[in-house]
Amino acid sequence: MIRNFFKIAYRNLIRSKGFSALNITGLAIGMAAAILILLWIQNEVSVDRFHKNTDRIYRVWNRVVEDGGIQCTSTVSAPTARAVEKDLPEVERAVRVTRANNMLFSVGDKKIIKTGGIVDTGYLQMFSFPLLKGDPNTALNDMHSVVLTEKTAKSIFGNDDPMGKTILLDNKANFTVTGVMKDLPNNTVFNFEFLLPWSYIKLDKKQDLGWNDNSTRTYVMLKQNASIASANVKMKGLKQKYSDEARKMKWELFLYPLERSYLYASFTNGVEDNNGRSKFIQLFGIIAGFILLIACINFMNLSTARSEKRAKEVGIRKVVGAQKASLVLQFIGESVFLSFLAGIIAIVIVLLCLPDYNRFTEKQLAVDISDINTWLLFIGFILFTGLLAGSYPAFFLSSFTPVKVLKGTFKKADALVTPRKALVILQFSFAIVLIICTIIVKQQIDYARNREMGYNKDNLVYHMMTGDIPKNYMLIKNELLQSGVAIAVTKTNSPLTDRWSDGWGQNWKGKDPNDRTSFDRFLEDEDLGKTAGLQFVQGRDLDLKQFPTDSTGLIINESSLKIMKFKNPIGQVVSDLGVNWHIVGVVKDFILTNPYEPTRPILICGAKPSFMQFNVVQMKFNGQNPLADNLKKAQVIFQKYNPQYPFDYKFVDESYAQKFDNEKRQGTLAALFAGLTIFISCLGLFGLASYTAENRIKEIGVRKVLGASVAEITTLLSKDFLVLVVVSLVVATPVAYWAMSKWLMSYSYRVSINWWVFALAGALSIVIALLTVSYQSIKAALANPIRSLRSE
Repeated sequence: MIRNFFKIAYRNLIRSKGFSALNITGLAIGMAAAILILLWIQNEVSVDRFHKNTDRIYRVWNRVVEDGGIQCTSTVSAPTARAVEKDLPEVERAVRVTRANNMLFSVGDKKIIKTGGIVDTGYLQMFSFPLLKGDPNTALNDMHSVVLTEKTAKSIFGNDDPMGKTILLDNKANFTVTGVMKDLPNNTVFNFEFLLPWSYIKLDKKQDLGWNDNSTRTYVMLKQNASIASANVKMKGLKQKYSDEARKMKWELFLYPLERSYLYASFTNGVEDNNGRSKFIQLFGIIAGFILLIACINFMNLSTARSEKRAKEVGIRKVVGAQKASLVLQFIGESVFLSFLAGIIAIVIVLLCLPDYNRFTEKQLAVDISDINTWLLFIGFILFTGLLAGSYPAFFLSSFTPVKVLKGTFKKADALVTPRKALVILQFSFAIVLIICTIIVKQQIDYARNREMGYNKDNLVYHMMTGDIPKNYMLIKNELLQSGVAIAVTKTNSPLTDRWSDGWGQNWKGKDPNDRTSFDRFLEDEDLGKTAGLQFVQGRDLDLKQFPTDSTGLIINESSLKIMKFKNPIGQVVSDLGVNWHIVGVVKDFILTNPYEPTRPILICGAKPSFMQFNVVQMKFNGQNPLADNLKKAQVIFQKYNPQYPFDYKFVDESYAQKFDNEKRQGTLAALFAGLTIFISCLGLFGLASYTAENRIKEIGVRKVLGASVAEITTLLSKDFLVLVVVSLVVATPVAYWAMSKWLMSYSYRVSINWWVFALAGALSIVIALLTVSYQSIKAALANPIRSLRSE
C-alpha cells in the first residue's frame, strides 16, 4: 500500500510539473528560513550552558539607589571575590575577570597584538574551557605563566609545541606558556585569546582600587546542594561590612545565575524586567513559526486550488470502496513526499546561505551533517512540516461526496468566507506587519543617526596608548602638529564614543543631601574642545601651558549644570574621589554613549586624577590634506616613537556608526523576512487565483460570449483579492502598532509612529497582490470560451 501511495504521489508530481515546482519552492524557502532562525535561537539559548557546573555558577551584581531609582550593575569591587570566599560558607570558589587589551606578544622577530583576560587561578577549574595541553589546576598559579588558545598558539609558534616556551609581553617581562586551551566555542560571552594570572595586575603596577571601585567581573561557584537563597541573604550586606562608603550609599550585592545572565540580565528599578535578549529569542521564534506556517498555508492553498482536478479521482475511489481514512493517508503521504523533496532543497539553501548569514549575525553557526542527531531532528522537522501542510488538503479532498463530485456540483466558488480566503488574509497580515516594522525600524535608526552629536567627528581619529606612546606622547603630539598631519591632539581615558568611568558621591556647594546622581567621567589633558569640536556655552577649554592649574580643571556639560544649579558655574568647586576640581568651562550636551538615550551629565576632568588613566590619543586630522597622506605620515611618526607596535588607528565616525549595528541588523532581518513572507504569500495568492479561475471558468465563458471585455473580466476576478488585502491591512495595523509601540518604548529618544506608514504598507501590499493575481486573471479572461462551454 505504501508503495502504491508513493507511486501515485510521483505520478501527480510528474503530471503537474509547474504546480509541483511552485509548491516545493514555497515550502523549501519557508523551511530554509525557519531552519536558519532556529539555528540562531539554538546558539543563543545555549550560551555558557555547556559548563559542567553551570547550575552552580553565579555572577556577582551590585545594587544601589541612584538617579531616583534602584540601579543594578554587573561589575563589582575587586576585593569582593576574596571576601565572598571568606564570609560565605556556601561558596566553593570565587574568581575575578578583567580585560587585557592590545598586548604585544614577542617571540624572536615575531610580534603580534592580542587581547585576552586577566583571571584568578581558579578560573579554569570553575569554567569548562578544556585545555589541550597543561593542567587546569596549576596552569595559572605562577605570576609569569600564560595560557594561550589553540589559534593564538599556532599564530605565534606555528606547528611547534608551545608548552614551556617563553613570550615577552609588552616588552616588560617574560612569560612561560603553561597551557594551550581549545579555541572558545561560539556560544560563550567570554572572549579572549590568552589568559594571565591575576597577579599580573601587580606586576604591571596596577593595584586593585579597593571597595570604592566597581569595575571587576566576579563569578562565584556554590558548593553542591548549597542554598542560593541563604547565600544571597549574606551577600546583601557584604559590601557594607567592608566599606564606609557602601554603608553610606546602602550598597547591596546579589548573586545572579550564569545560565540566565546572557538572556535575562536586564533590570528596571532593581527587578528583572524581561527586556533582555530573551525577548528577541521569543520574537524570532514567533517569526520562524509564522514563516513555516505561511509556507504550509501556501502549500494548502496550492493543493486545494487543484481540487477540481483531483475531485473526480476521489469520487471514483469512493465509489469503488475507498474509505475516507485511506484517502486521508494517501494525501498526507503525498504531502510528506513533497515535504521531503522541499526539505532536501531547504538544506542546500541553508548550507549555501550559512557563510553570509554568519557574517551578518556575527555567529559561527553550522549544520553538522555527520551527526546522526542532526538527521533525526531534520527528519522530524520534515515530517512535522509535511503533516502540518498536508492536513487540511487531505481532509478537504477526502470529504468530497461522490454523487456531487461526479455531477460537477461539489463546491461553491462564491462563498463569502472560505478557509482559503482566511489563510490568505493570515499570510498577508503577517507580511504587512513585517513591512510596517521594517519602515519604523529604519525611521528610528535615521532619527537617532541624524541627532545632533554635539561634536564634529569628521577627520577625528584615535589610537590606543600602547607600548612607548605614554612616555613619548608629547614628542608624537608635537610632530603631528608641526608636520601638518593634525590640527589638534589630545589624550583621554577613553574614545569619544565610549564611557569607561562613571560614579556618584560628588559634592558641590548647595548640593541636595539626598541627591544620588551618577555622572559619566571623561579625562583629558588639554585641547579636547578644539580636537573634537565641542561647543562651549560658558568658559573655555583646558590649557596647561597658559593655566598650569588646569590639571585640576573641570569642564561640565549642560546636563551637569542643570543638576548642580550653578548660576555662575565658572570657578565653582566640585569634589570627586579626593580631588577638588574647579570648573573652567561648560559645553553643550554631546553624545558620549547611546544615541538613543538622553545625554547624561558628564564631568570632563583635567590630568590630575589617580582613579583614571590616559588610554587614548585623539587626533583631528588636517582636512586640507588627502586622508591617505595624513594616515601615511601619522604611521611614520607613531612607528618612530613606538616601533614595537603597529599603527592601529580607528575613525570616530566608524565607531559611532557601530552603535546602530544592532538596530540595522533588526531592520535588515525584518525586511528579509518580510520579503520572504510576501514571496510565499504571493504563491498562496497565485494558488487562490488559480482556484477561483478554475471554478468560474464557465461563468467567464458565458460573460465573454455575452460581450464582456478582457478588462471587465480581469477586474471581476481581481477585486475579490483586493478585499482580502484590505482585510489583512485592517487586521495587521493594530498588531503592528502595538508591537512597534512596545519596541520603541525601550528607547528614550525615539520616533513617533505616523499614519502614513500604514498607508504605505497597505499600498505596497495592494500593488503586490494585483501584480500576483493579474497573470491568472488576464489568462482566464483571454481563454477561448468555446473550450469552457463545450461540455454544456
